[in-house]
Amino acid sequence: MLKILIPTLMLIPTTWLSSTKWVWQATTANSLLIAVLSLIWMKKPWDTAWVHLTPYMGVDPLSSPLLVLSCWLLPLMIIASQNHMSSEPVHRQRLYITLMISLQSFLILAFSATEVIMFYVMFEATLIPTLFLITRWGNQTERLNAGTYFLFYTLAGSLPLLVALLLLQNTTGSLSMLTLQYAKPLVYSSHADNFWWAACLLAFLVKMPLYGVHLWLPKAHVEAPVAGSMILAAVLLKLGGYGMMRILIILDPLTKELGYPFIVLALWGVIMTGSICLRQTDLKSLIAYSSVGHMGLVVGGILIQTPWGFAGALILMIAHGLTSSALFCLANTNYERTHTRTMLLARGLQMALPLMTTWWFIASLANLALPPLPNLMAELMVITGMFNWSWWTLALTGTGTLITAGYSLYMFLMTQRGQLPAHIISIPPSFSREHLLMALHLLPLLALIFKPGLIWGWLG
Repeated sequence: MLKILIPTLMLIPTTWLSSTKWVWQATTANSLLIAVLSLIWMKKPWDTAWVHLTPYMGVDPLSSPLLVLSCWLLPLMIIASQNHMSSEPVHRQRLYITLMISLQSFLILAFSATEVIMFYVMFEATLIPTLFLITRWGNQTERLNAGTYFLFYTLAGSLPLLVALLLLQNTTGSLSMLTLQYAKPLVYSSHADNFWWAACLLAFLVKMPLYGVHLWLPKAHVEAPVAGSMILAAVLLKLGGYGMMRILIILDPLTKELGYPFIVLALWGVIMTGSICLRQTDLKSLIAYSSVGHMGLVVGGILIQTPWGFAGALILMIAHGLTSSALFCLANTNYERTHTRTMLLARGLQMALPLMTTWWFIASLANLALPPLPNLMAELMVITGMFNWSWWTLALTGTGTLITAGYSLYMFLMTQRGQLPAHIISIPPSFSREHLLMALHLLPLLALIFKPGLIWGWLG
């Protein structure tokens, strides 16, 4: 574990001590090395589920894909932010990179924690750098409002979780993930236990976010700079899913009855957010709402508690992380050239940037889950798992899939096809840096389908 964590922390002095002209190159190269090194976590253990185990940290098949995704994203965020930050003074550029590095350190500690309280502390700690990224480097005046939403939604959800965890510590005497699964099944006696169950899950459902507590997400995404949007979509939402998978093992007897309203909300959210996407004018807002829809499927897959549901949810989290992050990068390349996110004002860009259209096409098809991408494999696993649980769910998941295809194609056609508007007279060409960024998002996605066993978690 420390092989990755210490080099990540040492990126902070590298950022501040590098000469001005080498700051971005040095941090990008070193973080790429760390990302490649993190692939050792993908090695499956032979005997037990856990590897690289230390007293406080460890990796198992559930956390390893999420850890690698977190490490993979740092160099991509640095590459994506380079143009966005070029006009800022050097010390602010260094601070911006430092915030991203500290965010990655918290994420590594969160996903590899074997103590639930340590996971909780790191889960909360990720809030601070993200909040700074949104409120300081966001694009518009609404960013403070978005930061407030983000902060209070997350805190209101996670304070009950802390109380629930302290009660659990009192009951079982341990909060280690290694031993909790072997503890005696908890006996439920009163209505207070139902509240305890809800408190355990609420923080993660807000973070996912579940439809109904999702209002902070579109605001935060739209106002955040490109790196903020990337890390939010790709990794921070996955903290919620990971936490749910870990905690549901303990809540076993109650989930069977109490999970129903949340499953209904999640599936209803898939249809509602898809419908909202169909009438969005703001490009980043459309991609943000599509994330809520995809996470609805993940919540459903996790709450039915079947091996297929769990594996499908994990694959969907990884595939969505790469796809959604790629879409935000593409939206940013458009924004840097046209200075607007309104799709009506920045359309027909295939004429101006033909190679970018190829990336748009692949990312849009990944978003609508086209075979043979892992997105399709994940959605099919979740939909099949839910169909076995109750065949009524097919109506909701099927409609959601159709709407997803509709808005993904709508997004592609609006931004790329048609006549180039008259007010776009000259725009800069696409850079090699941007093509490298898109390749590093979409090639791993295509490669994963050759060995999906790496990301299907406990099913392997």
